[in-house]
Amino acid sequence: MTETLAIETQSLNKVYSSGRTEVVALREATLKIPKGQVAALLGPSGSGKSTLLTIIGLVIPPTSGQVFINGELIVDGSHAKTNLRNYRRQNVGFVFQKANLIPFLSAIENVQVAMELNHTSTFKARRRAAELLDEFGVLERSYDKPSRLSGGEQQRVAIARALANNPAVILADEPTAALDSHRAKQVMELFAKIAHEQNAGVIVVTHDHRYLEVFDAIFEIEDGVLRRRVAVAT
Repeated sequence: MTETLAIETQSLNKVYSSGRTEVVALREATLKIPKGQVAALLGPSGSGKSTLLTIIGLVIPPTSGQVFINGELIVDGSHAKTNLRNYRRQNVGFVFQKANLIPFLSAIENVQVAMELNHTSTFKARRRAAELLDEFGVLERSYDKPSRLSGGEQQRVAIARALANNPAVILADEPTAALDSHRAKQVMELFAKIAHEQNAGVIVVTHDHRYLEVFDAIFEIEDGVLRRRVAVAT
């Protein structure tokens, strides 16, 4: 049986040009993340991690190469096969190092607004937001503004927001950098749980090697060259 892939890239290259200078950020980057799996993406600063993540997230185009989501070709070089803004809103969830919650909205409103942008009714959006906050243990903070939440609580609300539209792909860029070790482990385990239970493809960019056992696959990137680690370190 053919394995169903949530995320696939084929020979991604990204070259940034400034005058006569060219910087190669990605070189023939190919990866496959099946549905229901979570992968770590490791690499030093400037190695190409964020570039790869933003291309997969349909934020910037590659210079060449292809991006598939759920087996569908979405980006072929600089050519988009669909309206990327709408597709991204419906199919891709982002979690960043900082929670980036809207400061004047409550926790539940921060999650709710992601669905309302996709034309979900207020009633359904509020119900789904409450379910997600409950699942992540912050339902009792629903009506608190972000300034009243701890760092771990803010990050869990941000993850709930990323999941609001049941995305096929979840991309997290250093989501535990501002958390203590206990909260960081909880967040890493949460991403694994999300991937396995919601059948999503998840990529987590991280510098933290302490919790790699939670990942189904580990990719390393350096100088724009991507490779898969053969065995997951424990």
